[in-house]
Amino acid sequence: MIYKTLITVVALSMTVASTGVSAAEGNAKAGKAKSGVCAGCHGADGNSANPTWPKIAGQHASYIAKQLADFKGKKRNDPLMSSQATGLSEQDMADLSAYFAKQTGSQGAADEKLASAGAKLYRGGNKKKGIAACIACHGPTGAGNPAANFPGLSGQHAPYVEKAMKDFRSGTRSNDMNSMMRNIAEKMSDKEIKAVASYISGLH
Repeated sequence: MIYKTLITVVALSMTVASTGVSAAEGNAKAGKAKSGVCAGCHGADGNSANPTWPKIAGQHASYIAKQLADFKGKKRNDPLMSSQATGLSEQDMADLSAYFAKQTGSQGAADEKLASAGAKLYRGGNKKKGIAACIACHGPTGAGNPAANFPGLSGQHAPYVEKAMKDFRSGTRSNDMNSMMRNIAEKMSDKEIKAVASYISGLH
């Protein structure tokens, strides 16, 4: 069953086109000029100091634009981000996305006690529980798949990844394509989520 799931996921990642959330072409220079408010939480270059806030440096522009559009459209809810996105135009989103996509993400480090278990889940999933491997969509180095709008995960803060997975599991977050992340996360225990989040933090 797990292998059929993996095949389906890989097929989707190869055939899903760009979401086309923003038809505007982003301008990184303009995005930098508009990024002052973002820097307060995500850092001037997109590498946040607070591990509960995501690093967005080097993230695919299409993915950043989609998340901003989802916050603005109430498809993804967060009191702080939703209020910030409300006043953004389509061009603003495109420009900000272009700017942060050009930045270099900082590397993280995995907890050695969790790395082995996390690696097994990331690379092979859990056949008994029907958990698909993360590598199918996010790649061996966590680079993601921009064509399918699957985000890069390499070096992301473990606490943020852990929270995101738990939000998908509870349904608090539901802006994933075809419920893919919710279907995976709902089968994962807290221990499994913590392990794979730690592994992702050290992935590069």
